[in-house]
Amino acid sequence: MLDFIPSFPAFLLIFVRVTSFFLMMPLFSYRTIPASHKVGLGFMLSIIMFTSIGAPEIAIDSTYFLLVIKEAMVGLFIGFIAALMMAAIQIAGGFIDFQMGFAIANVIDPQTGAQSPLMGQYLYTIALLFLLTVNGHHLLIDGIFYSYNFVPIDQVTIPFGNGNIAEFIILSFNKMFIIAFQMSLPVVGSLFLVDVALGIVARTVPQLNIFVVGLPVKIAVSFLVLIAVMGVLIMVISDLFSTTLATMRGLMELIGGA
Repeated sequence: MLDFIPSFPAFLLIFVRVTSFFLMMPLFSYRTIPASHKVGLGFMLSIIMFTSIGAPEIAIDSTYFLLVIKEAMVGLFIGFIAALMMAAIQIAGGFIDFQMGFAIANVIDPQTGAQSPLMGQYLYTIALLFLLTVNGHHLLIDGIFYSYNFVPIDQVTIPFGNGNIAEFIILSFNKMFIIAFQMSLPVVGSLFLVDVALGIVARTVPQLNIFVVGLPVKIAVSFLVLIAVMGVLIMVISDLFSTTLATMRGLMELIGGA
């Protein structure tokens, strides 16, 4: 026990990075998970990581507080970039809802407490179940574990002056919207054709109340197209997981100055 005391500052730095990562990371950050469970899981993971990476002895001085801030920011940054990429599913659901006419019927996401589109919440729930099925949450934990290969525990600063970090985050944001558009394109494209057909019907049969007929038709077509392309959506979500891990790795390389 006495041998552990000189290494306790290094363990505390690891604990700060892991818990900060849990604050932002998908699945682990949800408020439906008790805070005591998050802290307990972070503590156990920190012990495993501490014994695995062989952290150096670090003295508690003025530089140590800078290390604590740096560890918290590294964990938040990595968790944020993972949450950013996973938000593509919610954005795709928002695109679909807007075309279906469900945009006015947002629901409260019990996981985050924020308003969420109906289809976005539906697709996001499927994505989370798929993430757990393929052990993607283990890969996310691996991401924070291997972050010490890129950002050492004794690195004091984060190179915010490096424009590549800002450019990388902007490109990741752009990639997220592209993936969201690709996911929503089958349904949105089909509904666009339905809108064109309804417009033609409205011009040729003016007696028909197109607003009464159009909404149920668009909803029915949307669900039929979703059922038809669900397998493709699962493949896109699988690729999204790989993109998320690659994005996390790229950000860690930039923060570490690689």
